[in-house]
Amino acid sequence: MSAGNDTAGPLTTESGAPVADNQNSQTAGAGGPVLVQDQLLLEKLAHFNRERIPERIVHARGAGAYGTFTVTADVSRYTRAKFLSEVGKETETFLRFSTVAGNLGSADAVRDPRGFALKFYTEDGNYDLVGNNTPVFFIKDAIKFPDFIHTQKRDPYTGSQEADNVWDFWGLSPESTHQVTWLFGDRGIPATLRHMNGYGSHTFQWTNEAGEVFWVKYHFKTDQGIKNLTQDEADVLAGQDPDSHQRDLRESIERGEYPSWTVQVQIMPAADAATYRFNPFDLTKVWPHEDYPPIELGKLELNRNPENIFAEVEQSIFSPHHFVPGIGPSPDKMLQGRLFAYGDAHRYRVGINADHLPVNRPHATEARSHGRDGLMYDGRHGRTKNYEPNSFGGPTETGRALWEPTEVSGVTGDHSAPSHAEDNDHVQAGNLYRLMSEAEQERLIANLAGFISQVSREDIAQRAIENFRKADEEYGKRLEAAVQALRS
Repeated sequence: MSAGNDTAGPLTTESGAPVADNQNSQTAGAGGPVLVQDQLLLEKLAHFNRERIPERIVHARGAGAYGTFTVTADVSRYTRAKFLSEVGKETETFLRFSTVAGNLGSADAVRDPRGFALKFYTEDGNYDLVGNNTPVFFIKDAIKFPDFIHTQKRDPYTGSQEADNVWDFWGLSPESTHQVTWLFGDRGIPATLRHMNGYGSHTFQWTNEAGEVFWVKYHFKTDQGIKNLTQDEADVLAGQDPDSHQRDLRESIERGEYPSWTVQVQIMPAADAATYRFNPFDLTKVWPHEDYPPIELGKLELNRNPENIFAEVEQSIFSPHHFVPGIGPSPDKMLQGRLFAYGDAHRYRVGINADHLPVNRPHATEARSHGRDGLMYDGRHGRTKNYEPNSFGGPTETGRALWEPTEVSGVTGDHSAPSHAEDNDHVQAGNLYRLMSEAEQERLIANLAGFISQVSREDIAQRAIENFRKADEEYGKRLEAAVQALRS
């Protein structure tokens, strides 16, 4: 088959139907949740999850540790989640760090976002908060995620990551400008896993006992202080010790130097969301702290290493749909896609009974479901009935939802995210650039220019630079000059 057969004509689904919109997933109204009827979205995510086995498609390279989360502030007026119900309450946790694009055998000290996936073993079941070490992301709609990751992975012809692919996609996706500025700044390569922050990144719903709704964002501020590597330092370390971050985490815990993070939340009353100056559910945006100051919630400490990396790190699973009473999703379109994609990836990669493994099963309660059989089923249910309702004393529904419903309106369709008063794809990237010191800006420009200069087509390079110019005129001008100097 010639290469041209894949590129001629309209984009289609796997069954050959033409695709009308490959940029926006279907929602219930412009700001509502994603619809199951959007089979293009589900097809793309399901296909993407099954592209490689057995390692994770993304976040393959990881390290993990057990720990304890302790509540340090009373937030009961905001959420009815039991594990957050009183000051001093402790909950066992498991945290998996990871790089995103590299495979299982790649080096730790590379320029890449870090996954920050945290499992709380609560008395109401496991709560998974699956975030990153950045408060934002490259895209705002899950329908674009497989395409984005394909640009970060190996090219189907060359077998290498190609600068052309990366910058072609980023240049054509201006919403990525904010995250790219984060990634190529000083925090793009943490010195260790202990010396970086973590973020829930998405917006989530908290609900109190009275049914009042609040939108929240999570921040995990490292108590060890922020430490980063320059590109030159990382290049040396990655070659000398590819396992540097994993080794540092394990050895620090073995020494009794337990890393910790101060956990904070930004809280927005539900009524504020409609008129907030930025779309509060847009993953490419932050809530400026002057609008919603972070308040301290608790303390996270890692204090126990896993005994077996495969059993406890590689087979650990995290899914954003693992909520507990008092916490739920928001209409964030990236989060909505992840609610499906993560669970689907784990069912494919580890198996339908992955939740039965020791690292994944609830530790403070017992799972009681009617799911049976499948690979790795351990027969734990014995002769009990496998349906509901039944009259034999099996588990029954509670009648109370974990979170409150979200009001929606409008017609179904491929909607772009709602635009708020100050929304655009460049404003927050420019704000971030202007917050940097001159030395930080110089390193950012050098890091970006070094990568963009590898692009083979001038139009791709110029389009990429133009996004940074729209964020800040000086930002773009300095970057263009640096790229031209390297290309000449």
